Amino acid sequence: MSLRAKAPLSFPAGEAANRIRGLWGKNLHGGPFYEKLFAPPRRDTGPSGLKDPPRPFVLRTRHLDGRSFAAGEEIPFLVHIFDRKLAPLRCRQLSLSLAPHPEPVTRVKVEFLTPTDLKGGHGADFPTLLGRLRDRISTLRSLYGDGPLEIDFKAMGQRATLVHSLSQDIDYIERQRKSFHTGQVHPLGGFIGEAIYEGPLAEFLPYLELGAWLGVGRQTVWGNGELRVTRLA
Repeated sequence: MSLRAKAPLSFPAGEAANRIRGLWGKNLHGGPFYEKLFAPPRRDTGPSGLKDPPRPFVLRTRHLDGRSFAAGEEIPFLVHIFDRKLAPLRCRQLSLSLAPHPEPVTRVKVEFLTPTDLKGGHGADFPTLLGRLRDRISTLRSLYGDGPLEIDFKAMGQRATLVHSLSQDIDYIERQRKSFHTGQVHPLGGFIGEAIYEGPLAEFLPYLELGAWLGVGRQTVWGNGELRVTRLA
């Protein structure tokens, strides 16, 4: 997708996603897709984390950080949309299987490209990463797709403990955003860097690969928790 600058526009480092989200939302406001994207119905039941449901999209704008655009210049950005009802907004449709990888996978590298904040975790430990990915996938399927994952969550979590971190090279950075509507300041910080994991990973590789599209952790709608996954020999 893209927007066109009406006046000279700059994106300070770490602020592109918040600016693009505001501009894109303003452009869609009053149209048929605005509420479905930016204000899906709140839930009165279920876990507290679902009372304000995750939005059915994530932004990919880190290529805009630190860049400036002249008036009239096109500003390109990516949006990954998960709600099938929003198909008219999707330029390309992609379907990924969560079936275990058919061949043994024993080592992968995961790069955390944007700040990642995993609830209940200690850095980038694998069981927490897998757990947050599994829960996010199940929640998005429940709200916007074919229903929650039909798996044994506890048993999967136990198997994930067999995967260990060989190395972690991560740094914590502080970021924040200010709401255009309320003026409130919200944290957008987390860790960036990379980790190498080793263990029986064939079952989990599809979850990691899907996570590269969905994001993981807090504030994913602003582009946080963006992953890149590489299978290692």
